[in-house]
Amino acid sequence: MRLASPWLLLLAPLAWAAAAWVLARGRSAALSYPAGAQLRRARPGARARLSRVTAPLSLAAALTLCAVALARPQRVEREPGGGGSGIDIMLAVDTSLSMSSIDIKPDRITAAKELAKAFALGRPDDRIGLVTFGGAPVLACPLTTDRDALVSRLDSLYPGITKVDGTAIGDGLVSAAQRLQDGKAKSKVIILLTDGRSNTGVVDPITAAKTAAAVGAKIYAIGTAGHGTAMMVVDDPRYGKQMVPTDDDLDDELLAKLAEITGGKSYRAQSRGELEKVFHEIDGLEKSEIKRPDIVSVSDRYRGLLLAAAGLLLLESALSASVLLRWP
Repeated sequence: MRLASPWLLLLAPLAWAAAAWVLARGRSAALSYPAGAQLRRARPGARARLSRVTAPLSLAAALTLCAVALARPQRVEREPGGGGSGIDIMLAVDTSLSMSSIDIKPDRITAAKELAKAFALGRPDDRIGLVTFGGAPVLACPLTTDRDALVSRLDSLYPGITKVDGTAIGDGLVSAAQRLQDGKAKSKVIILLTDGRSNTGVVDPITAAKTAAAVGAKIYAIGTAGHGTAMMVVDDPRYGKQMVPTDDDLDDELLAKLAEITGGKSYRAQSRGELEKVFHEIDGLEKSEIKRPDIVSVSDRYRGLLLAAAGLLLLESALSASVLLRWP
């Protein structure tokens, strides 16, 4: 417990000094009346003495409570932050049109988003960001510990969101590596999710992997596609949404090479269950120690004092108008 403004307690002695002055001054009749001298010599009764001191003492006590309330007593609770564990992770998610294929239920992009969200929510000490790419890369979320912001950006992804056709794996990796470059974490990771072959972009994937390695980032490359032909959703301007077949075009050799250059690992997930196992394995990455700040919560405790002061004044007023009523 602490006081936010302790100097306001100086008001309390002033209230008691005023009460003492009122009691010492006493009260004399404004007009003389027969037998006044005799009455003044008589000893006042207990009720009279009590009625004389009740008002000043009650008012002084109420003002004291108000002074303490003005000083703002506060309850302080401190939760030590201590050490935590965390790394910098960039998710690089392919949002090319083929990610609408339904060989991974309910479809490739939805499964990737849902499992990426679960992965991120299970790592509260990590800074995680998001880059999406189709024919061009887009930074969807910078490195952050704000899980609500990251989840919101993951939810907003859909096939074709970049409005550029193709699969620019190299550009997506370079964009992710750039976001990790200035991070202070000892461990940096890029989790690449793609279902296709790099067929466009400014930077070729091998050069992008070397860039990632230069900033100390490992690439965990996940191919999210089954073998053979899959059905994908396309939006035909004449007939609306249609299901059309698409051939398996995942470049497993390239993904393995990207992981090898950076000291990471490559995977191929042909079902939602396999994709979940991949994320579970990546969740066991090496962690670097970080220092979390202490959490301090402060709550004011003045309301009870003000209620007590109001109750004291109401009680004094009720007693003065009843059993302690004084006549002139």
